[in-house]
Amino acid sequence: MANTYNVTQFIFLGLSPSQEVQRVCFMIFLLLYMAIVLGNFLIVLIVMTSRSLGSPMYFFLSHLSFVQICYSSTTAPKLISDLLAERKTISWWGCMTQLFFIHFFGGIEMFMLTVMAYDHYVAICKPLNYTTIMNQQVCMVLVGMAWVGGFVHSLAQILLIFQLPFCGPNVIDHYFCDVLPLLQLACSDTFLIGLLIVANGGTLSVICFVVLLTSYAVILFHLRTQSSEVRRKALSTCGSHITVVMLFFVPCVFIYLRPSSTLPIDKMVAVFYTVITPLLNPVIYSLRNAEVKKAVKRLWIRTVKPDEKWRLSLGTATWVWNDAESKLMGLKR
Repeated sequence: MANTYNVTQFIFLGLSPSQEVQRVCFMIFLLLYMAIVLGNFLIVLIVMTSRSLGSPMYFFLSHLSFVQICYSSTTAPKLISDLLAERKTISWWGCMTQLFFIHFFGGIEMFMLTVMAYDHYVAICKPLNYTTIMNQQVCMVLVGMAWVGGFVHSLAQILLIFQLPFCGPNVIDHYFCDVLPLLQLACSDTFLIGLLIVANGGTLSVICFVVLLTSYAVILFHLRTQSSEVRRKALSTCGSHITVVMLFFVPCVFIYLRPSSTLPIDKMVAVFYTVITPLLNPVIYSLRNAEVKKAVKRLWIRTVKPDEKWRLSLGTATWVWNDAESKLMGLKR
């Protein structure tokens, strides 16, 4: 039953009712979104153009950065435009579309982080067999499974919401369409659907989070017998990933593991995992990774130095031309 009732659009309350606060938030979120796109796109570009970043770890990192651009783009542009709008509306179909892609890209990110943890486990605990286990075909299959898993997760969420009747209230106390705020507006008993949503979203987040923590517990146990230099490199690599995992999974578990109820703090928590986490991803991985920083410098040199050489050559040619012209004038005299 796809919206057989009289609701054709929803109204967002947004982050704040104050116009002054909204104008300030407009500038802040516009800059943050630009930084998200540029920072994550830079990582994708560096991995694609740098030969030194050809390992599976950076292959997965580039896919994670691309997914985070898409993930933040499902909510940030609408949020930014609504901050300048007096009436923040979205059509019923637009709401369902936004809901689908939020959980689609969010599910992909969740599975990609799990895949990256497995990659770290193989690299640290089975270094001699790493290239055999994590070959190109296996990496492609793992990325494909992450995309399929995100699609199945999102499809299950949208089918549960799609059948709900919306017959009156259409004001959403949020800045984007999500499952829990929509459950509050439905004109039927949503207890069972709420449990299914928790089982699909919250339980899946917890399972992936536990798998991630378990994998790193095994890695730490394995590092006990390694040298201090090996431990330092392994902890530096894993530390970046653990930081991103905590920033993403803790807010998601807080939101989606609860029963079908909303809290005033939910909007601020949602800002954290839809905006802040994608923003910090390139910062965390670039500042804590020497190879990424070297690749950034090489890309900068390849981009900037040709211009400098061209200007230098042009200046030299101009100087030679002027010198020859002055000598020719001297001979004529």
